[in-house]
Amino acid sequence: MTLGPFHTLRVQLALLVVAALTGAQLISLWLFADERSLAVRAALGFEAAGRSANVARLIEEAPEELRMSILRAANSPLVRFDLAKEPIVQHTDHSDGGLVEGRIRALLDDGYSRDIRVELHEIEGQILPLPHLSQEMAEMHMAMMRGELSAVEMNLSIAIAGGQWLNVGTRFERPPIQWPVYSMLTFALSAAVILVVVFWFLMTRLTGPLRRLVGAADRLGRGEDIADLPMVGPTEVRDLTSTFNRMQDRLTRFVADRTRLLAALGHDLRSPLTAMRVRAEMVDDDETRDSLVASVEEMQSMVEATLTFARGLAGSEEPENVDIGEFLEALKSDMMTPFDLEVGPSVEARFRPHALRRALRNVIENADRYGGATRVSHRGRTDEFIITVDDDGPGIPAPELERVFDPFFRLEQSRSLETGGHGLGLSIARTIIRAHGGDISLSNRDEGGLRATIAIPFAND
Repeated sequence: MTLGPFHTLRVQLALLVVAALTGAQLISLWLFADERSLAVRAALGFEAAGRSANVARLIEEAPEELRMSILRAANSPLVRFDLAKEPIVQHTDHSDGGLVEGRIRALLDDGYSRDIRVELHEIEGQILPLPHLSQEMAEMHMAMMRGELSAVEMNLSIAIAGGQWLNVGTRFERPPIQWPVYSMLTFALSAAVILVVVFWFLMTRLTGPLRRLVGAADRLGRGEDIADLPMVGPTEVRDLTSTFNRMQDRLTRFVADRTRLLAALGHDLRSPLTAMRVRAEMVDDDETRDSLVASVEEMQSMVEATLTFARGLAGSEEPENVDIGEFLEALKSDMMTPFDLEVGPSVEARFRPHALRRALRNVIENADRYGGATRVSHRGRTDEFIITVDDDGPGIPAPELERVFDPFFRLEQSRSLETGGHGLGLSIARTIIRAHGGDISLSNRDEGGLRATIAIPFAND
């Protein structure tokens, strides 16, 4: 099954890293905005507190007739000062935790003798600019703040010698976050390009060896000879590659040893069988001699079939890219056994043509021998191609559909080689097909007859 590019490990890891970094940047931006707001408010509040402390010191040290002049000079559109007998802050519960009061006391060199009252509160809802601004400055202020005003109002009451209070009123807005769109866009694009390039390179070092490993495993399953894979990539990938190379060596040695054992066994049986044949010819009784000779000939024929089977297992034919339709047309023209070939779609696959021709020949000859008229067709699927062989025979009992692939198993019980063969044809066919990474199965058709279905996967290059 073919999946889209977003299902690959390389793309998924790159997207995951980019998404994680994007989320981290957004969280950092949100935290930065909150810290920025707190810093701006604290700076503006401390600036107003410092001015209030200085004005209070001047009023206490200046003559009575200069106090109003000091207040007029200290007033500004941002901060208003007033000298009165009553404080505008009636409570002593500081909503700022005492930070502003502490700053004022530090500037006045005052301990805890002076009464200093602080009131801070948020202004909710739509607010106007600072009340003491001119119309022109208010409009300019609104344009600068982009209409996004979120204000904090601070009122101070500082006790002055002589029983008076210095009342201070100020309001400071939290300036909106400035979003430099062009700068942020260029930063995001450049960061994304750098991240993608870096992680694409890193993922290539990881996925490259994995893709080679996938291809090698597929070719090994199809019976192809492959060289040891190079040890590249991260440590885990190197370990995986090393394990695959060892597995391949073990499987190759195991199959080679079994094949050599089978071939040696069949070869070594030739000599005693030949000796038995000679001794059987020396028997005087005609009936006994003919029976012994027939048995020896049958054994010799089975040995030759075993050697043929072993040679098929040990074949070293290189795979080729072949068009299935043309391949079946050539098979039909070469075989003595007739069969009908249905025209199918153009499908190209990679396999060992001589080995697969031998497997199909065994299946088709088997169908013709027991089922009469034989029909062959082919088609392609997403990841494999299918060849079906149908006949019009009696079929096979369900319990025997799998047993007929066992070596030397025959449904025909006459023991005649002319009618039953050796029972190796389907075994050889299945061995060859499975060496291609595929399989063959038998099923009885509803309309009568037997169907052999051969499925071989496409090479995963």
